[in-house]
Amino acid sequence: MADYTDKVLKILSNHGCTFVRQGKGSHKTYYSPITNINFTVYKGIENRHSANEILKEAGIKQKL
Repeated sequence: MADYTDKVLKILSNHGCTFVRQGKGSHKTYYSPITNINFTVYKGIENRHSANEILKEAGIKQKL
């Protein structure tokens, strides 16, 4: 399976999202200036549906 983590992190960075803190295990918390909320990003995003859901949570309309 493909790993979408790097692609998602690059898109988040391009839209101004910033790393907040390391969560437990393989989770990281990021902040979105678009939605003004914190959201979780998993270390190993293995399918595009999960990747698109993270982008949606961040308020980014771009799809993979």
